[in-house]
Amino acid sequence: MTHRTARYRLAIAIVGLIVLAGAAAPALAAVSTFYRTQSLGDRGTDVTTIQQLIHLHQTTAPPPDGGRTVVVRGIDPHLVPIDGVFGTTTADAVRAFQRSRGLVESGIVDSATWRQLLIPVAPGATGDAVVAVQRLLVEKQAAAVPIDGVYGAATTAAVTTFQAHVGLAQTGSVDGGTWRALVWHFELPWFAPSALCDYSSGNGPANWGTAETISTLEAAGAAMVAAGHGRVAIGDVSFEHGGDIPGHESHELGLDADIRLMRKAIDQCSYPTRWTLASYDRAATRALVKAIRAATPGHVKLIFFNDPVLIGEGLTSKYPGHDDHLHLRLCEVGFSDSRYRC
Repeated sequence: MTHRTARYRLAIAIVGLIVLAGAAAPALAAVSTFYRTQSLGDRGTDVTTIQQLIHLHQTTAPPPDGGRTVVVRGIDPHLVPIDGVFGTTTADAVRAFQRSRGLVESGIVDSATWRQLLIPVAPGATGDAVVAVQRLLVEKQAAAVPIDGVYGAATTAAVTTFQAHVGLAQTGSVDGGTWRALVWHFELPWFAPSALCDYSSGNGPANWGTAETISTLEAAGAAMVAAGHGRVAIGDVSFEHGGDIPGHESHELGLDADIRLMRKAIDQCSYPTRWTLASYDRAATRALVKAIRAATPGHVKLIFFNDPVLIGEGLTSKYPGHDDHLHLRLCEVGFSDSRYRC
């Protein structure tokens, strides 16, 4: 079992215990799912899904002489990496797909483009769409399924479990509603020596975020570890299905994350600090802010943190109560709430 799978299962078990104890827990029944708009600069599992589905729609066939692949729809499958990073190549491929379907050639995957990309899949199916479903199940619910493109018994059981989890009819097949819920659903970060650690704010399993948020944190954490600054300590993000979270005015949409400041002793996973204290490492914290912005260009809405030096450098913004941590807010193109709209 991977660290990520173990972490997911622990969090899901905790949520179950809260519900059994009669305490308040986020309820998906009160939340409307939707397709998350993805665009240039985004990253994460939802981007990987888009790239996988573009491959599906490329409809390629090998030439009879064994030479180069023939591209039927005008999108070269060798140019679109399935790497979870929405770069210019992916944007170009999205435009080509949109053109093939009579959609506006924006390069932005909005709900109309999602609906054209997605196809229903059921037990017995094989191929790219099945791979996309399996990856979403693994990343967003730690499902114990192989990512092999074969819709077998394990995938059917995982889909049925997910449908029960989000209040959909338990058919075992992935229709439009199940696709939408999979794309919408939050996921957890992978807490491991290579990137991130967790610190508690007393809200239990509150580390759930959008695929973009989690991937950004993991990429920034990996960059900091590689640079010798140590892991990045993550506090509250959101509950699994969003909603009110104690002690916060935001953190309800999976696009906000609290992050501890870096410390000179590289022990931020164990201890907090403030920008006014000798233990605070300004250089490493500056590097962290830059790593976050580099991980998802154009999708950082704001970073609240009161170090006047970093504010003067245009890296963070002043806000009361943010002397001892960063508050990161990401954005999505066309998001319904203007506070989170790029």
